[in-house]
Amino acid sequence: MATGSHGNHHTPSLVDADTRMVHVDGADIAYREIGSGDRPPLVALMHLGGNLDAWDPDVIDALGQDRRVIVLGYRGVGRSTGRVRDTFDEMARDAIAAVHALGVDRIDLLGLSMGGMVAQTIVEQEPALVDHLVMSGTGPRGGAGLTRMTGVMLRGIARSVVTARPATSVLFFPRTDGGARAATAYQRRLKRRRTDRDAAVTPGVMRAQLRAVASWGAQPHPVHASTSTPTLTFHGDDDILVPAANAQQLRRAFPAIDVVTFPDAGHGVVSQHRDAVIARIQSFLRA
Repeated sequence: MATGSHGNHHTPSLVDADTRMVHVDGADIAYREIGSGDRPPLVALMHLGGNLDAWDPDVIDALGQDRRVIVLGYRGVGRSTGRVRDTFDEMARDAIAAVHALGVDRIDLLGLSMGGMVAQTIVEQEPALVDHLVMSGTGPRGGAGLTRMTGVMLRGIARSVVTARPATSVLFFPRTDGGARAATAYQRRLKRRRTDRDAAVTPGVMRAQLRAVASWGAQPHPVHASTSTPTLTFHGDDDILVPAANAQQLRRAFPAIDVVTFPDAGHGVVSQHRDAVIARIQSFLRA
């Protein structure tokens, strides 16, 4: 059962979208939505350590021009209640239950980084739910370098303290002039929302989510092609969190995947190259 103000699917910008709650298995999961239309809604799943305010409004607003877009939180993260999950199986079950509780039985799915790992698990658990799968900066089970993400993140956070820059600027964007400009613009966009902001992400959430990624990275590679779901993934060739080799490794599980890589781009490729990425997503979802 969803709660909050309803009927306002036409909100033009994520910056102004109400924070609502959907009740799932003893917890209230926070979400926001914009847009409307006849197509299946696009459900968007956030990266590790992000809350609802971590979505780039330029990206979500553009995707919501001709369809309903739902940015869905995780149990125990931000204002969502319940105990934070530390496996993608559990996160996927929560997301599937939330989608059904919202009265939806067919979706397109967008997952950034960890959200892409949750999205892969959703497709495994309930393939009939997902029309199209879009991911960015993510990898499959056993993907290259995923068991080392905790160390990379800790070093990036330490560097952010020394340089007095946000950790996401350090971790998501390359150390180039173009990367620095993109990082500054990205941080500015994230501050546009002034009211009804999500609660901060706690260290306990970070630890649980890093455990989930490490466990995922330690699992064997998928052996058999597991899905025929049309799939599109983006990757920056200078991604320090999820090495670019992961984009090609996804082909083992997703034989129908379209892999798009960008030079001079890191983990934040969707925001850094948002115009090109959005155009590609829109044409893919319309196919």
